Amino acid sequence: MKKLFSLSLMSLFVVACSKVPAGNVGIKVNLLGSDKGVQVEELGVGRYWIGINEELYLFPTFTQNVTWSGNQAITFQTKEGMKVAGAVGLTYHIDPSKATILFQKYRTGIDEITDKFLRNMVRDAFNEKASVLNVESVYGAGKSEMLRDVEESVREQVKDIGINIERIYYASDLILPPEVTDSLNAKIRATQMAEQRQNEVKQSIAEADKERERARGVADAMLIQAEAEAKSIKLRSEAIKESQNVILLNAIEKWDGSLPKIISGDTSQLLLPVEEMTK
Repeated sequence: MKKLFSLSLMSLFVVACSKVPAGNVGIKVNLLGSDKGVQVEELGVGRYWIGINEELYLFPTFTQNVTWSGNQAITFQTKEGMKVAGAVGLTYHIDPSKATILFQKYRTGIDEITDKFLRNMVRDAFNEKASVLNVESVYGAGKSEMLRDVEESVREQVKDIGINIERIYYASDLILPPEVTDSLNAKIRATQMAEQRQNEVKQSIAEADKERERARGVADAMLIQAEAEAKSIKLRSEAIKESQNVILLNAIEKWDGSLPKIISGDTSQLLLPVEEMTK
């Protein structure tokens, strides 16, 4: 009988004992009486006696990651009142030295804090930042900057209560009304086509400039060749003239003053001009 009582007592003790596993900090809460609330001390790793009117909350101190998608997706409105939605992810961890402060503020466990309070903060931050941006900026160039602003806003709100935000990120593309998406895509395509045409014009101009340079080079080469040929002709002419003068001089030097006794045909080539003979 004593043995059975001892086993029952031990079983009751094991059932009443709760464990704070590694990577967690525990908060023991009094559910009834004048001491209702949070005990001053935080419970480290180990086993603890939890009474009938007490409850143990565990707060993990290692990095947590949550993604809000589907029915939990974050929705917000742009400057034009356009509704935008998308899956958003959050990575954070709890400061173990502030777990009591965190529980005293929200009076609930980490899951509800994450899915309710943190999600609302993220959603409200998106609405605040997007309210001054048009839908085109939210969907395009301003998308990353808006996300950074949201992350900084949420980080500042929770840092003093023990939640350290590591990262907020898009877990999917932002979803817009179909007609808005079609309009933006058409504008993007038009912009891309305009840029393509500009590139084609620039390419045509570059090719025309290249062709002009090639033609200019050919013309310069032809001019150089023509000038070279003209100089060559001039030099040959001067050389021929000089050669003729040399032949005439040799004839004068060899002439003895007597004319041929028999002359027939054209004799102009046999007579020397008086000017040449008297030089």
